Amino acid sequence: MELIKAQRGTQDMLPSQAGKWQAVESVMRSEAEISGFREIRTPVFEDTRLFQRSVGETTDVVQKEMYTFEDKGGRSITLKPEGTAGAVRAYLEHGLFNEPMPVKVYYITPCYRYERAQAGRLREFHQFGVEMFGSALPVADAGLIAFAHSLFERLCVKNLTLKINSIGCPSCRKQYAEALKAYFTQNKDRLCETCLSRLDRNPMRILDCKSPECAEVAKDAPHILDYLCDDCRSHFEEVKDLLDSIGIEYEVDPTIVRGLDYYTRTVFEFVSNDLGAQSTVCGGGRYDGLVEEMGGAKTPALGFALGIERLLLVMEAQKVQFPEEEPCELYIASIGNAARKKAFQLVQRLRECAVEAACDEMDRSLNAQMKYAGKIGAKFTLVLGDDELASGKGVIKNMKTGEKKDIDLNDNFEEQFAAISSEAEDFGDLKF
Repeated sequence: MELIKAQRGTQDMLPSQAGKWQAVESVMRSEAEISGFREIRTPVFEDTRLFQRSVGETTDVVQKEMYTFEDKGGRSITLKPEGTAGAVRAYLEHGLFNEPMPVKVYYITPCYRYERAQAGRLREFHQFGVEMFGSALPVADAGLIAFAHSLFERLCVKNLTLKINSIGCPSCRKQYAEALKAYFTQNKDRLCETCLSRLDRNPMRILDCKSPECAEVAKDAPHILDYLCDDCRSHFEEVKDLLDSIGIEYEVDPTIVRGLDYYTRTVFEFVSNDLGAQSTVCGGGRYDGLVEEMGGAKTPALGFALGIERLLLVMEAQKVQFPEEEPCELYIASIGNAARKKAFQLVQRLRECAVEAACDEMDRSLNAQMKYAGKIGAKFTLVLGDDELASGKGVIKNMKTGEKKDIDLNDNFEEQFAAISSEAEDFGDLKF
């Protein structure tokens, strides 16, 4: 019978890799909570119109990459390609706008995009994202960037370049769009078919095209910074001043427009040199018009997201040392049925005290049990046989030092083991 394998562009997270994911996610949650963000979880699939309206019909995501299907009720459904749209829908649907402002939420969620699968670009991937509703002030922009900067520092990720830009508001963007249209019209014979369709509808999307030919044309296109209105220019200058004031280095990159239509004013990316073509690790910015576009009141908002798989690739390339997974604290080997029953009872008592403990579940010989204890890295072992059962006493062995300690098998077993374990604890160099 043919073995069914995972779909192209998807991957399994195996138990050997889970520790890295858990360590990274733990830091993400911690940093989010320090900055006042609370977790939100939204469905994996939504009404297709949600993404068409928010992400933008002229974006690559909507035009080429969405997993869209018709359900049994004849409704057009799409697997979420990113996290912001669902968070905004939930913000409106559940009246979160009635809570004290700003409303801050974060999420860790799977996302889906149908594109050519490669390292750092999967069809099913996972995003950590944050969204902030209610503040129009530059301090919110700078604070969000500082949040991402702190997250990377705490994860020991180095060699990242922060690039920032302002793509203005609808007022100054209108003039810029006209300038772009004029420029690309002069070079339309060099544009791909998709970008030709964008020329009249949304010429800014051409700047985000992945085609090498279009990217070459875009190099000499007008820059949005030359078209900012006074308010947008002032906002951007204050964001830069705030970043300067806390020592966060950045580069102003006028080519950053981000790949989704809802962005306004400040946009930013953290870029790595360790990923080749897939260099952007984190991206975000303002989307002051999105809540209104989705049917809510005019509400300033901003956020960022990063792909966890891509982040892990960077961390592995930089040989970041992840925290070691905690091994089994105590393995209780046994000889005979009575000893096996006693080992089972002691293990359950330890687990009730949140101590990782194990006993034989495979009917192994004593020698095989001890080999297994070594393979799982058990810190301590205890062997139970007829003599130990008769005396009610056992011997705990420290597998690292060889030191042995007597222990009573009946009274206060858990407290005795906790004391032995605590006395031998070696914390070493903690990471993260």
